[in-house]
Amino acid sequence: MWKMLQLPLVVTAQVDLLLVLVSLLAFWTRLSHLSYPNAVVFDEVYYGQFVSLYMKRVFFIDDSGPPLGHMILAFGAYLGGFDGNFVWNRIGAEYPTTVNVWSLRLLPALCGALCVPLVYLLTLELKFSHLSALGAAVLLLLENSLIVQSRFMLLESVLIFFVLLAFFSYLRFHNAPSSSWSRYIWLILSGVSCGAVVGVKYMGLFSYLLLLVVASLHTWKLIGDKTISHRNVCVQCVHRVLCLVVVPVLLYVFWFYVHLSFLNRSGPHDQLMSSAFQASLQGGLSRITRGQPLEVAYGSQVTLRSSVSQPIPCWLHSHKVNYPIRYDNGRGSSHQQQVTCYPFKDVNNWWIIKDPGRQQLVVDTPPRPVRHGDVIQLVHGMTSRFLNSHDVAAPMSPHTQEVSGYIDFNVSMPAQNLWRVDISNREAESEVWKTILSEVRLVHVNTSAVLKLSGVPLPDWGFRQLEVVADKLFKAHSSSLEWTVEEHRYGTSQEQKEREAELHSPTHIDVDRKISFWAKFVELQWKMLTVKQEESEHKYSSSPLEWITMETNIAYWLHSSTNAQIHLIGNPVSWGVGNLSLLAYQLLAVVYLLRRRRGLKDVPDGVWDQFVCLGCVCVGGWLVNFVPFLLMDKTLFLYHYLPALCYLYLLSPALLEHAHTHLLRYAHQLQHSLTHQRALCVGALAVLLSIFLTYRTFCPLTYGSPELSAHQLQGLKWRDTWDILYRRR
Repeated sequence: MWKMLQLPLVVTAQVDLLLVLVSLLAFWTRLSHLSYPNAVVFDEVYYGQFVSLYMKRVFFIDDSGPPLGHMILAFGAYLGGFDGNFVWNRIGAEYPTTVNVWSLRLLPALCGALCVPLVYLLTLELKFSHLSALGAAVLLLLENSLIVQSRFMLLESVLIFFVLLAFFSYLRFHNAPSSSWSRYIWLILSGVSCGAVVGVKYMGLFSYLLLLVVASLHTWKLIGDKTISHRNVCVQCVHRVLCLVVVPVLLYVFWFYVHLSFLNRSGPHDQLMSSAFQASLQGGLSRITRGQPLEVAYGSQVTLRSSVSQPIPCWLHSHKVNYPIRYDNGRGSSHQQQVTCYPFKDVNNWWIIKDPGRQQLVVDTPPRPVRHGDVIQLVHGMTSRFLNSHDVAAPMSPHTQEVSGYIDFNVSMPAQNLWRVDISNREAESEVWKTILSEVRLVHVNTSAVLKLSGVPLPDWGFRQLEVVADKLFKAHSSSLEWTVEEHRYGTSQEQKEREAELHSPTHIDVDRKISFWAKFVELQWKMLTVKQEESEHKYSSSPLEWITMETNIAYWLHSSTNAQIHLIGNPVSWGVGNLSLLAYQLLAVVYLLRRRRGLKDVPDGVWDQFVCLGCVCVGGWLVNFVPFLLMDKTLFLYHYLPALCYLYLLSPALLEHAHTHLLRYAHQLQHSLTHQRALCVGALAVLLSIFLTYRTFCPLTYGSPELSAHQLQGLKWRDTWDILYRRR
């Protein structure tokens, strides 16, 4: 063994100096003076609220995206010792000395810096030259808008980083020799990156689907390769499915598992969730429901919460006020006691479950549980009126039946107060009605109508509370038909006054009750898709078509007393180069396709495959990150375009190399072929110089320093639609 070991031990490594150079420049442009300004910048006021909630382990819902992005920002805050005690109430608010601003912004800046070398490497994996890779890296390096978005506590740079990493890792796997098992490390990394892409923002889903399309095309070609054995084809297909489909799905679930496990305290978004979900959180509803009886029995005192959270969560309610004899439109009512849905905790929300065959309103010993299919009566705890419905039109929804607290006026309107319990999420036909866990429909025995929250506010005579009706023509799976027992006690008082006192006092019986992770996961997914925050027009909102020509900007920060300011403005020259490249590729692709259809192959098959792959990744990437915004009905901003823009910067140098290497190939036999190539190189250098000079020109608006005069700021307003602010002195 000693003979085989020769000294000295020598390690030989190849270092791409261009890659090192652009990486160092990327870190310098993104991380230098990261703590400036020491104030809340634009959407930091939005993401900062979630970071504070993470620090305090308080549950929240963000309908704009999954939790991984928030977890990354929160991790950066944790590294800096942030405790969450900062009020994110306005843009421009100064950070106190106790808040480590550099740490808050560190991880987005790192991701933004790493995007530059990733674009370099990705261009090489697309089989273009190091010169094209350098050009793509320089375009990203000197893009002012990407620098601005990377230097603050925002998520676009994180999303772009994982997208580029996913494509680079996959292409690295695809280009590696098939005999190398180490290439599957790259495939696993691509799958992990895809899981992170979808975990940061849902817009990343479109890039993930694009990668699946590219991988599917490669796999289809692999299946048709007859030089590979059937067994080997099956093994490789299974590996691709596991790494690119199963791994991202498992990771997506894992992000929510961490999210829900960590955020275990009651917070501002609890009311959007079901009673069972709320009861699983520390504080809030769990303090009220802790120790409640699990099984609803005859004589139970309960509050019934509507399972639908729109327009707002509410509880079945009644009070000592009757419906008006006639409504404003002239229709008549039963003039019986009003039954509504009330969006606040109140003693008038309590109802008693009564056995129709017995008079007592207390729980037996042992308790007799109510089961699916049982017929019950509901007695209002404070007024002793029975929940009733009949063939009288509801006040605001005349196509449905009125629901009332029955009063016997000695008229031909008998009581119809029997309700059948239908547990919609039951696991067995003899399922017991459970507190919080069971979702119940109350079916009116006489008319087969179902108790339903219409959600329509009543007029002043109904105190603007929400209308409750009985509906025959209902949708089978509508959540407005379902009710959940939220608060529950076993009634012990038969007399009315004693019962009223009992309803005002809490009761506790030790019962351990938990909701599974999968139930919480499914409910949270549904709420994120259906519960939308109110959209309002913003001063700096814009339409997708305005992004292409950069007719808009966003003022991110303005100094309180000077002209120092930061704007999200792109590099106009780079922006124009990207647009021209997109148009040129499409025109060239059409020409190639038409000529190939006529049997004329202008480029070898290998070059054609390279050209097609470039279009799938770059043009396809631009399309999937731009077109969906044209269909969205939400407030949009310029920064939504940045992922699509990165694909254009990847396309531009590669397309230039293709033109230089192949389109000018036909001119080699001409007298001025060398002149054409030199002209193309000189033009490319002139464009790069223009991009650098434009970057330097807009640096004061990118970094917020140095401060410019009002006259200098006016000179930077290259478009009349830009909103650049300045103070005259």
